[in-house]
Amino acid sequence: MPVAEHKFKHIVILTGAGISAESGLGTFRDVDGLWTKVNLEDVATPEALARNPDFVHEFYNARRKDLLTAEPNDGHRALARLEKESSGRVLVVTQNVDVLHEKAGSENVIHMHGEMLKTRCDECQVVYDWPGDLTSRTPCPECAHEGAMRPHVVLFGEMPFEMGAIYGALAQCDLFISIGTSGNVYPAAGFVEEVRRGGRAHTVELNLEPSEGATLFAECINGPATEVVPAYVERILGAPS
Repeated sequence: MPVAEHKFKHIVILTGAGISAESGLGTFRDVDGLWTKVNLEDVATPEALARNPDFVHEFYNARRKDLLTAEPNDGHRALARLEKESSGRVLVVTQNVDVLHEKAGSENVIHMHGEMLKTRCDECQVVYDWPGDLTSRTPCPECAHEGAMRPHVVLFGEMPFEMGAIYGALAQCDLFISIGTSGNVYPAAGFVEEVRRGGRAHTVELNLEPSEGATLFAECINGPATEVVPAYVERILGAPS
């Protein structure tokens, strides 16, 4: 199913930290990634949040400040263009907790790992837009409970968001693109296998270097996201009607 010979109707795009790296946001698993500088057990688990909430909040407050100044790059903008100009439906499923896809203009986005610029009250479950700092003493604006506010992100051991909607989209898609992912974090790492079981979708990996699951894709293109993503989008949009 060469891209130049097919007009796709249901496109699902999985994005990981690699697409935001060129916007100045560090990846987690590279040699100099975030997990080499801090133990994930200290900041990214429910147990850590319960054990030392102020330390966890300080970590996420610093990351939130980084997100406020980050701007989308040509990779994000290319996906927004694809959603706008494609005759088919385009869904971006992102593992990233930034809002760079939305800043670039994408509207159909699922944040399976949550959003850093939102918070959630564990007491009443209300989710808020939250660009500022959070502490263990921040009261919930809804129920006024102190100590229950937390970053609206998926910590290790927690279930990603909107998995039913994601698997429903994967079952319908005729083009699956994975961009900037390591290929070793489940359940996202298993999406390509889920699509392959359906037997009718073209699968593509666009990554700086081959991921752990690169051999599962029908097509792999390596290079910076700001180069390979716009070029691939151009191929899709150039396909005949």
